[in-house]
Amino acid sequence: MWPRIGGLRSLSLGTPGELRATLNTLVLAGVKTATAGLITEYAEENEELEHVGERLVLVDDHDALVGVVEVTGVEVVRLADVSWDFARSEGEGDRSIEEWREGHSAYWARQGTPVTDDTQIVCLRFKLVSAADGGISTGDLST
Repeated sequence: MWPRIGGLRSLSLGTPGELRATLNTLVLAGVKTATAGLITEYAEENEELEHVGERLVLVDDHDALVGVVEVTGVEVVRLADVSWDFARSEGEGDRSIEEWREGHSAYWARQGTPVTDDTQIVCLRFKLVSAADGGISTGDLST
């Protein structure tokens, strides 16, 4: 299971270190409003898919609260069917859907999970609800 903070599931983007710090900064700046994951990760962690309206705690490398996001959309599609609109909403600077697919495929391969066009991808959209600095930091984060 993924860590919980204040009763909410955590959302840890990318891998620890510079990548996660960069992705968190993009979320806090309002540039990154989506993320993609592998459906197999949910099964491996015995987790259900997120649902619209669910709040998630965005965490840093030490599972400390960075912010709270609210899920605005969840879709499971084949890698080949991820839309350019979704890829752009990840805010990571990809210039085309092909570049997005190549970059994500390479990332997952480096993590030990090679993907194909038929691999099922969870396309998660969200909006930033609060940031830890001056925002919600303790208690019941679901309200």
